[in-house]
Order: sequence, then C-alpha cells, then structure tokens
Amino acid sequence: MLLYTPPSAAKSLPVIDISGINSGDAVAVDAIAWDIHKACRDIGFFYVSGHGIPREMVDVQFDWARRFFALPAEAKADLSMKRSRSLVGYEPLAGQVLDAGSPPDLKEGYYYTADLPDDDPYVVAGIRGYGGNLWPGEFPGFSGAAFRRQMLAYFDAMQALGDRLLMLLARSLDLPATYFVPMFRRPNAVMRLLHYPPHPEQARFNQLGAGAHTDWGGITLLLQDDAGGLEVQNADGEWIAAPPLPGTFIINLGDMVQRWTNDLYRSNMHRVLNRHKESRDRYSIPFFHTPDHYARIECLPGCSGPERPARHPPCQAGEHMMEMFNRTYGRKAG
Repeated sequence: MLLYTPPSAAKSLPVIDISGINSGDAVAVDAIAWDIHKACRDIGFFYVSGHGIPREMVDVQFDWARRFFALPAEAKADLSMKRSRSLVGYEPLAGQVLDAGSPPDLKEGYYYTADLPDDDPYVVAGIRGYGGNLWPGEFPGFSGAAFRRQMLAYFDAMQALGDRLLMLLARSLDLPATYFVPMFRRPNAVMRLLHYPPHPEQARFNQLGAGAHTDWGGITLLLQDDAGGLEVQNADGEWIAAPPLPGTFIINLGDMVQRWTNDLYRSNMHRVLNRHKESRDRYSIPFFHTPDHYARIECLPGCSGPERPARHPPCQAGEHMMEMFNRTYGRKAG
C-alpha cells in the first residue's frame, strides 16, 4: 500500500461509503481502507457515507445547537470556559485566533466531553477534555436536562463511529485493525458546537469565521449545516470548497496522525468563511477524537526506513493538545 503515489492536487474531496465494515467481509473492509489510504495521502480530508448515524439524531443535534446559541448572553456567559477546570464550556464570539497573526475568529462555541465522576483521576488532575462539563439550566422554551441528554447521546454515537474509523485507519496502514485501541482506551474526546454569524461588512482584513489551521489531535468527525463555507487547501496551495453533502460527515486528520505516519498522511490546512452577509447563520458540530492524554505519539511501524527516517520526535498527546490550546486562546503554558 505504501507504494501509492498521489496524483496531481485534488479539486474536490472523495466520498467513501463505509457501510461495508459491517459485512464481515475482509476484502470489502480492505477496499474501504485502501480508499481511505488514498484520501489521507492526497489531501487528508474525505466524506463518509453509510455511517449508520440516524438522520433524526443529526437533525435534533442541530436543533439544540441553534437553541443553545439563541440563549441570552448572560446565560451563556455563566458557562464560560474560564469557570471550568478542564477548560470546556462556552467561548464568546472572537474568543480564539486559529490563524496566528490574524484577527480573532468570527464564531462562538461550546465545548463538552463525556460526563465523568468528580473522583475520576483525570478529572482530579484537571486534564482538559475529561469531565468538568458546564451544562445550561432551565429557561423558557429550553430544557437544560433535555439538552444534556441529547448532547451525551450524540457524543456516544460519534465516539463509536470514531472507533470504527480508527479501525479502518489502522488497516489503511497495513496495521492490525485493533492497533489504535490501546491509545484510545481513555480518549481525549471533545465535542464542539459552533455558531458563525453572518459575515459583517466591517470585518477586518483576513478575519474569517475560522482562520486557516490544522486540527491538533487524532481524527475529526465534522457535521456541517447547509450554509457551506468550509474550504480545504490542496497540494498546490489552492483553497477548494468542501460543501455539505446530505447524509455524510467530513473526516479529517489531525496533527498526531501526520506525526504517527511520518508525514505520509496529511493533517491539512482548512478554514471557514460564512459568506452570507445578511441573515444566514452557519452552524457546525465537530467531534475531536484524540488519543489518551498520556499516549505516546511516535512513528508507526512501516512509516520510516533508511530512506525515510523519522521526522518528528516522540511526544505525549496531551502536551501537544495543551500547547495548541494555549496558543490559540492566548493563554500562557502551565
């Protein structure tokens, strides 16, 4: 498989039907893995269909995201990330700079993760992405309890889908299907609801909904509404549109996969611009499936050799995640 040579720069993202992973047919699974291998070499992004997530669950998740961001400003401010020891919760508009040196991003967000007991060792240690959720309360027309149930149900569905994709990712590298399981026994998995208001006429130069960036962790499972606006950089440096396709998720690789594969697979630059300048808001919901905080990220078997020595020193997953988090939120390390 590693003899594959990527073609010229991609002009669109491939769509990969993964329904065959439930067939029990090893040939079918390896065919899907080969398509993933090519996509990861070419651009590091692809759509998946046949994923088994019910459309109703997706629609309800979007409905609750819209209702959450419509809450009064003071209700959202009460959930500020600054009040969470694990740095989840609400982030206000223009609270993050993904593209260093550019103006703040024109989006607001809400992070949450799996609910964990207060005495969980990772929670006690205050590790970002483990517990510490800040859930909204009850408001007219908004049930905080129902919101929480939906968020956690969707989180569980995405984690299960993420695990299936990790199996395919392992097979795409000629590794055993269970290769990544030990590194994801306690994944640093985080969900993010995002709201992009209409792009203001007075926006500063190069001020986007989300500035150009790579994702930091393992794999990202992105659900986007029909507003469009996501763009991905191809091998020629061109920005190509990644429009929403009904019934699909967009999957992209994070920095750790590029490090794991010795730059064979790409953690690629992408950005978001809500081009609707009047009344159209954009919503998206990425799920970041990241290895255990203490997982060691080092070159995978088969990804280095005498003519391709390892290019990245080993690192701890959590160290990289916190470095990037601190950098984009303007926080000092430590």
